[in-house]
Amino acid sequence: QVQLVESGGGLVQAGGSLRLSCAASGSIFSINIMGWYRQAPGKQRESVAAITSSGSTNYADSVKGRFTISRDNAKNTVYLQMNSLNPADTAVYYCNADIFRRDLQRNVYWGQGTQVTVSS
Repeated sequence: QVQLVESGGGLVQAGGSLRLSCAASGSIFSINIMGWYRQAPGKQRESVAAITSSGSTNYADSVKGRFTISRDNAKNTVYLQMNSLNPADTAVYYCNADIFRRDLQRNVYWGQGTQVTVSS
């Protein structure tokens, strides 16, 4: 009933930029916090950034000053602008969203993940 679809991953050289997008669709009444996580090979999934419906943001220390999270509430879409990428940013990036459905059920949904690879 609710889907999150990510796009924008790929291969980039160190120092480059990428912009990830994640669109939520389906039977949505409202979306609270939206966020981005990442999981590198052999490591646990970690939070990268989050944004509330009013636009308040939070970032992992490792990406502060390089990544910017934003959202378009009218499009139910969250973005992650990633600048000054380095090989340590290589991971599968997942978006998630805390969603109230039209049937008033509330769940946290995840996207399928998009690969970001930064070459040195």
